[in-house]
Amino acid sequence: MLQELLVSSPPGPLRRLLAALLPHLRSVACHRSGAHVLQSVMLQLPRFPEALARKEEGDVKDGDPETLEELVMKVASEVRDALVLYSGDTHGSFVVRTLLQVLGGTALESEIARPRGPQSLDGQRALVREGKPASFEVPDTFLSCLQELSSCFLKDISVFITDKVSSFCLQIALQVLHRRLPKACARLCDSVIKYLSTRNSSADGSPLLLFLRDQTSSRLLEQVLLVSEPPQLQSLFEDHFQGQLQALASHPIANFPLQRFLDAITTPQLLSQVFEELSPALEGVLAQGHPGVIIALVGACRRVGTHQAQILQLLLEAFHCAEPLSRQVACVPLFGSLTAYEVYYGLEEEDVPSEHKLEVAAARPLGEVTVPGSLLLQHLLHFSTLGPVLRSLTSMEGPQLLALAQSPAGSHVLDAVLTSSTVTRKQRRKILRPLKGHYVALACSRHGSRVLDAIWNEATLGTRKEIAAELGEQNQELMRDPFGHHVARNVALGTFLKRRGDWEQQQGAVAKRRKALSTILGD
Repeated sequence: MLQELLVSSPPGPLRRLLAALLPHLRSVACHRSGAHVLQSVMLQLPRFPEALARKEEGDVKDGDPETLEELVMKVASEVRDALVLYSGDTHGSFVVRTLLQVLGGTALESEIARPRGPQSLDGQRALVREGKPASFEVPDTFLSCLQELSSCFLKDISVFITDKVSSFCLQIALQVLHRRLPKACARLCDSVIKYLSTRNSSADGSPLLLFLRDQTSSRLLEQVLLVSEPPQLQSLFEDHFQGQLQALASHPIANFPLQRFLDAITTPQLLSQVFEELSPALEGVLAQGHPGVIIALVGACRRVGTHQAQILQLLLEAFHCAEPLSRQVACVPLFGSLTAYEVYYGLEEEDVPSEHKLEVAAARPLGEVTVPGSLLLQHLLHFSTLGPVLRSLTSMEGPQLLALAQSPAGSHVLDAVLTSSTVTRKQRRKILRPLKGHYVALACSRHGSRVLDAIWNEATLGTRKEIAAELGEQNQELMRDPFGHHVARNVALGTFLKRRGDWEQQQGAVAKRRKALSTILGD
């Protein structure tokens, strides 16, 4: 009940509630329900930053002139004095993490939207209503307090590295500091790396490698890698990772911090060094069931803009579709399903790889598109060189393309086709042409209807007429389907069927506006 009320509360009641809870902070913050109430109080503060330092008229009469700012500072002071205790408590750690965000004026969506145990549907909706902007204004006193709290983490760094619950607080501190106090974040990162690097020596390299293989400390190191600046990442590679990337990629735990390291790369120099060491093991890493490492490497090539042709060729080789050249046309189904050519088409092992048979491929239903496979294809579709991928997409038959659009993961591949700056409009039309005749099936599918909406938004007036005409033939079926009903409304199907001239006039006006906007944007 309190949490529901707090979402709509003005500053006054918030201040009075926080003042009442403050003398009992430890018992409230470390209680499974009390912790959520404290979180809710603090999550309301960004709604009225101007009220933080303001005293209400009735406060002086009540003998309690403290402002919201002063109360939050008192909470922070008590938490700072017993940081290990609050951070190590299952419930108290949530309060610490929320306090760090409020002090730093940074709302981390993953933290705010975290479920809070058994609750009604209305309670879940309240969580959504509590969502705040990514950043908000806070007094200088809050940032000074955040700086002091970051120093407290250093005093007991061993606890925050090894204890699973406490480690979450340090991870949130790194994210907040990275956004508001980057120098303090860099110092904290250096301290974590320095501490771990001076522990027990590892037989196969830096002591840091031992912690990359530990479930608790590896999660912390993932966050350190994500907030590190390019010079820090370069030093980490040269001092600890160099020569160990393939071993890390094959480890069941260490492959995850390696993925974050790859996600953080932004310089061509570091990417070249990493690519040279890791790329020869690409097929082996896939065989070990760690596609995330390869996806992160492909993502780095997309982001930095180098080694794109090389990584695409290595992927073709890893999925056994590089040679003969006729096999390359099958790369999209293979990448999407993360399956080698022989396995996908049910072939026996061959000394000399056989040619690709188009008629066999056309008759085979599309294999299941996995989430990692979809992510891989999405990255590749933003490469500057994507010849084999485009040829593979244009070779797909209508039913195969329909299956891709109706797939939860595969539908995002077509999103990438529609949004990629390296796929031309002519190429898009050629890829999507086989969907003609399947628009009704698309419209009546949860994921396919979303793809059809995206196609419609990018379509010319002529293409819109074709889509509307095909949908109009099955108007009754569309109106009975929950997804089809939405599509019919989106394309103004009723107007198209009854008043064709008005519909064409409306769509022509939309096309003119889009053309004018494209001219302005230089597309």
